[in-house]
Amino acid sequence: MRYLYLSIVFCLGIFIFSVPFWGKGSILDPNTGVLNWGLVATVFVSLAVLGFFQGFESTAKGAKEIALISMLGTVSALSRLPFAAMMGFQPCGLFIICTGYVFGPLAGFMTACLTILISNIFLGHGPWTPYQMFSWGLVGVTAAWLKKFPFRRERYVALVLFGVIWGYLYGAIMNVWFWTYFVYPLTLKTYLFTEFNAAVWDSSRALANGVFLGFFGAKVIRVLERFKKRFYWNTNTSGNGYD
Repeated sequence: MRYLYLSIVFCLGIFIFSVPFWGKGSILDPNTGVLNWGLVATVFVSLAVLGFFQGFESTAKGAKEIALISMLGTVSALSRLPFAAMMGFQPCGLFIICTGYVFGPLAGFMTACLTILISNIFLGHGPWTPYQMFSWGLVGVTAAWLKKFPFRRERYVALVLFGVIWGYLYGAIMNVWFWTYFVYPLTLKTYLFTEFNAAVWDSSRALANGVFLGFFGAKVIRVLERFKKRFYWNTNTSGNGYD
């Protein structure tokens, strides 16, 4: 049952985001004007984020856990601000990935959401905000799986590769909001064109993840693991609620 929610979100996400590619001519075809597919996708992403919030609320056991995640989310958010003009080259991925790695998927997701909610107060909120929360949240969720690597050295190598890969995957998800709102018609060709136009931003983000994780990932993880022991973090509840 722990994987049920993530499985449902994943399947619905694949269905919704793939409809423009196979639903041509049907009532679901976003190019017919029957459905506003940008709005549909945004509602789905928002509900997915709210579902994770509810999951965290039902599993958080004390003020210490909430305070620690709030602190990590604030630090991650503040780290975005000085790099706002650097085309996606931001260190927030370092904190989100390391938090998910140490404290588990729900903690990683919540840290990502707080990162976006706080930093966008200064950088600007908009229809892209739920997508940013969802995309960075998935980064934090999946970072917990890196602990399945048997040796610590292999984990750190995987950590850097993970950050680079997610730099591009994040862009692939984020570009959906721009594509569904501002591009017509919604076809595979126009989506790939949108991806091509964002290649510099996605590459910059992937490079930032790789650089910051490579130089600081191990150090940040050691610090967070000390916090974990000090706060007696229960990874079988709030940390790994979906593990």
